[in-house]
Amino acid sequence: MAEKKASAVSSKTEGDGTQERPRNRILLVDDDADIVESIRAALEANGYQVFVAKDGNQGLVMAEKEDPDLIILDMMMPKRSGFLVLERLRRTRRVPVRIIMITANEGSRHKAYAEMLGVDDYIRKPFAMDRLLESVHRLLA
Repeated sequence: MAEKKASAVSSKTEGDGTQERPRNRILLVDDDADIVESIRAALEANGYQVFVAKDGNQGLVMAEKEDPDLIILDMMMPKRSGFLVLERLRRTRRVPVRIIMITANEGSRHKAYAEMLGVDDYIRKPFAMDRLLESVHRLLA
């Protein structure tokens, strides 16, 4: 377990050589309480700090406020879909954030659109938690 924590908490360094905060802040945007609690528990057990938003609008507000290192974003949500959140984040953030999109949608057209918008990984539900954790570790390494 200690090895996983160490790899999850690698640090960013600015161009002037000063250390920033550890790269372990994750925003989870999903409206399904059971999925949120499962993912949150797994991420926190691996040393990540997790913030939760329950819809797309709240996700955009939290992304601005918390400045996460990675966002796990559900595609189908109330108020603003994951696609609209992804589009806005890619348009407005000066430094792009890593994004994993999770979805129960089977359509390949949706995956292609998410990739065109610059999603870093696209995971279909249901998924093994190890699959998500591997992606998180890889994107934050």
